[in-house]
Amino acid sequence: MPETSRTALVIGGTGPTGPHIVSGLAERGYEVVVLHRGSHELAEQDDLEHIHADPHFRESIEQALGSRRFDLVIATYGRLRHVADAIAGMCEAFIAVSGLPVYPGYHEPGRLVPAGLPVSADEFASDVARPPVDIESDGERFSRLIHESERHVFDLHRREAFRATIFRYPSIYGPRQLYPREWSIIKRIMDGRRQLIVPDAGLSILMRCAAENAAGFLMAAVDNPERASGQVFNAGDLRQYSLAQWIEMTAAAMERTIEIVSVPWEFAGPGRGLFPLAHTAHVLVDVHKAIDRLHYTEIVPAREALGATVRWYLDHPPGKKVVDNMIDAFDYAAEDRVIAAYGEAMSGLRVMQSEATVAAHPYPHPERAGAADHRQR
Repeated sequence: MPETSRTALVIGGTGPTGPHIVSGLAERGYEVVVLHRGSHELAEQDDLEHIHADPHFRESIEQALGSRRFDLVIATYGRLRHVADAIAGMCEAFIAVSGLPVYPGYHEPGRLVPAGLPVSADEFASDVARPPVDIESDGERFSRLIHESERHVFDLHRREAFRATIFRYPSIYGPRQLYPREWSIIKRIMDGRRQLIVPDAGLSILMRCAAENAAGFLMAAVDNPERASGQVFNAGDLRQYSLAQWIEMTAAAMERTIEIVSVPWEFAGPGRGLFPLAHTAHVLVDVHKAIDRLHYTEIVPAREALGATVRWYLDHPPGKKVVDNMIDAFDYAAEDRVIAAYGEAMSGLRVMQSEATVAAHPYPHPERAGAADHRQR
């Protein structure tokens, strides 16, 4: 390990991205201190200094840190506004993790016109006018609070409390995830299920990022501090897949297959447990700002990272506490009833359908100059 002369505080640090962030900082010569609640520890971090505090509360952070100073603080967990206030004036640079729920339309796409996030939304999409509502839903309130917290961080940046950079994480996958979405597929295959209800054919794209790649985005900011200062960046795997493709790749990593039974969202019942949101609209953002400005280079391709994730969960099945927190109830009897009922309802419609046709190419293709083609064009 290179001689250390700089110090970094990682707030969080024991979740999916934490070990990658810690090792990345160590490789860059930082002496790393980890602040977390102490809910769980990682054996590979035994040689680090651990500070136990609750990053959801400013007072807890301030009491734990006292008058200490750091060259860099990376916050991956806690209430961003309280973390920023607690470490203001305590560090030179502050890299914070926010999330895609900051974008209007993330939770309720129908609130926007046209409905939903723009496909490949850039970082400025968070600043579009938020439609007024009589009653603010939990999702809308959460989105507004995230947006206000981001602005608060940059207010502190302008007041020179630190140099701030914010990354907006999408759905993170990898070992030790508190909500392992891949488990919905892995467990069914392990249990011998041959069919899986998937709302709207699984054509939705929900932005994802491997934990190792998420850490790579943060390290790109560490490596390019001046270009990162005062900026917000989206994060995500460079290649994204639909839910149906994700299911197919997960099964392939287990050397198995599973049949997708497409059912409209309104009637998918237990199949809606595959989605973290109450809709199937796309959530896809653009990450090219980080590529262009920070020279971010992807650490691991999505398909490879997913395969490693699947193998990890086969060896380390999530415990009851994690599974009980999932929307997915794994109610196979209910799934069979929905599949049977939907199949029966659709059987009558199928016999009424005409054969699907493909529109002819609109331009003529004559066989000789000056002549019409076979369609008299």
